[in-house]
Amino acid sequence: MPSSSARQRLRERLTSGPLVIAPGIYDAYGARLTEMAGFEAVYMTGNGVSASLLGRADVGLVDLTMFAEHAHRAAAAVDIPLICDADTGYGNAVNVRRTVEEFEAGGVAAIHLEDQVMPKKCGHIPGVRPVVPLREHAKKIEAAVAARRDPDFLIIARTDAAGAHGLDDAIARVKAYRQAGADVIFVETKNSPTLLDDMRRVTRSVDAPALVNVEEGGALGQLTTTQLQELGFRIAIYPGLARYAAGFGIRQALDTLKRDGNTRAARERMLSFKEYNEALKLDDIVDWERRYLPPPE
Repeated sequence: MPSSSARQRLRERLTSGPLVIAPGIYDAYGARLTEMAGFEAVYMTGNGVSASLLGRADVGLVDLTMFAEHAHRAAAAVDIPLICDADTGYGNAVNVRRTVEEFEAGGVAAIHLEDQVMPKKCGHIPGVRPVVPLREHAKKIEAAVAARRDPDFLIIARTDAAGAHGLDDAIARVKAYRQAGADVIFVETKNSPTLLDDMRRVTRSVDAPALVNVEEGGALGQLTTTQLQELGFRIAIYPGLARYAAGFGIRQALDTLKRDGNTRAARERMLSFKEYNEALKLDDIVDWERRYLPPPE
């Protein structure tokens, strides 16, 4: 499980070094693969968790207990910091207190809390997302900051107000959330001809580290991480990476099996048994058994 030092590393990286790149995963297996690939942080997507646990769209069906337990298992599998989607905090300021306690106790390094009206929906699903009053969410951010025990546990304040109320309102909101104690700000925006200019406005208008949500199919997905850093961002999350890649790969293998009666034609796009076990640290288990299990009599 990431120790407090992992949280400290993430906090330190908010103001120094290159952009923090956090690929999106939805389980412990994906977290292990991300760490093995050399990334310094990993992001657990609510959309992916909803798909993984329920096989359903991200429309507020996953509750705190389901997500926090799932996140705890992923955090325990790696030594890099895990950033989590915590939706709206699963209720009001009282619920937010428990949300912070659960994620922090589970070894998570950071959570983001959004100002959508419950039940929330994924920001990339078509349609405008209604938001709660600014003061209500600002007080929830205050509550989140007050609830944490480890000062290095990061509170990321997200707003979905741009779609319904415009970018000026969204910027005003994250300024207020920053004043309420948020460590990082996160403005969710829609694809538009002015998207990149909008992103620059966000990072230049708010005196706070900014997170960008990179949807692979959108305009931001065409940018390199260097370009995102030049826009002024400090953290980039890629929520769709694992869920899209895994879904595509699984579907291809299934189609191959159905068509050919075996998976031979798909095997070059599949892990070998050896690679799979390397990802799961099987050698550690074998070594542990060798050291501590008595030999058979």
